[in-house]
Amino acid sequence: MNETDYGDIRPYTDEETVEALARVSRHPMLPVISKYLFPDLPASTMSHMLRGIGGIDQFQNDVMVGVIDAVLARTSQGFTCSGAENLKRVDGKFLAISNHRDIVMDPALIQYEMQREGLPYTEICVGSNLITSQLLEDLMRSNRMIKVIRGIKARELYLSSQRLSQYIRDRITSGGASIWVAQREGRTKNGLDTTEQGLLKMFDMSGTHSFEENFRELHIVPMSISYEYESCDSRKAREVLLRREGPYVKKSNEDLHSILTGIRQQKGHIHLEIGAPLTPEEIAAASKCEKNDRYQAIRHTLDQRIIAGYRLWKTNYMAHDLLYGKQEFADAGKYDAADLADFCKYIDHKLGKLERRLDQAELRKIFLGIYAGPIDAKRAL
Repeated sequence: MNETDYGDIRPYTDEETVEALARVSRHPMLPVISKYLFPDLPASTMSHMLRGIGGIDQFQNDVMVGVIDAVLARTSQGFTCSGAENLKRVDGKFLAISNHRDIVMDPALIQYEMQREGLPYTEICVGSNLITSQLLEDLMRSNRMIKVIRGIKARELYLSSQRLSQYIRDRITSGGASIWVAQREGRTKNGLDTTEQGLLKMFDMSGTHSFEENFRELHIVPMSISYEYESCDSRKAREVLLRREGPYVKKSNEDLHSILTGIRQQKGHIHLEIGAPLTPEEIAAASKCEKNDRYQAIRHTLDQRIIAGYRLWKTNYMAHDLLYGKQEFADAGKYDAADLADFCKYIDHKLGKLERRLDQAELRKIFLGIYAGPIDAKRAL
């Protein structure tokens, strides 16, 4: 693959990473970021680290692993993973498709787990709408970001999707890199993880063989990431409510605020489940369906794996009981009265920060639904 063919969307090269991190090292916000991540070290720590980086691997190994360690230490009760052995079943590079709950932490934790398993990092697909500054572009493309162009007209979108599809296929089939992509555009805001059919059609655009062969050569691996405390939960509930009232227009800095909130907020326990790859038999069965039904069959298989892999926490069980006015999971010993009291205080605190003009009863119902949704989704399997 000629790197110049994809120069505006591919991750930085080693040389570009060195130049980018030199720019980042001079950014006025870096001392603040450094002090937040490493409070016991001088504010100049990260600047010195970045100026000593010689390439993308060194940046991710020597800097980003430490950054994720610091974020997890400050904002979580621990990160676990299961199913990593499924990656060893893949013959070559793979396409990881996961649910999407947090803008930065989802792909960051998957990269983190690749490093812990001694596996090559994946490249990650990120929407261009999130790249609101040179600082963010430099940091993300130095972390193997593939830029997914958003906010363009239909004809341009078709050509852009075709190009992205070709890039993904080229990287996987050539053995250049594995790739991570979220199962949908935008984060899940209602607790229900579903794959967009358009995403699967995009993957197929670059295929030159049969439907079956096109999907088999991508080596699709479903992944599920679960946070005990949902990223930006109250803001997601607010957005869902406002979208019911009419068109929702994001403020200019809203995505950046969501990124920072997702990094800094308390997450409780976090789990990543690496599911079994889609099998040749499953893809063959899908290929026998008619037209769009083929994509629906792949989508259904992905959704089943991702939902089944989602780990339930006390917060899910408590929210489900509160939403439906039952004691089902309390009676099953999934949580106790003290847990419930703490969770109710948490809900009141988070929703209390939002505008009082909003319908508080409906807002609370949506908020509880974010946490209760995964239980309903699992039961629907």
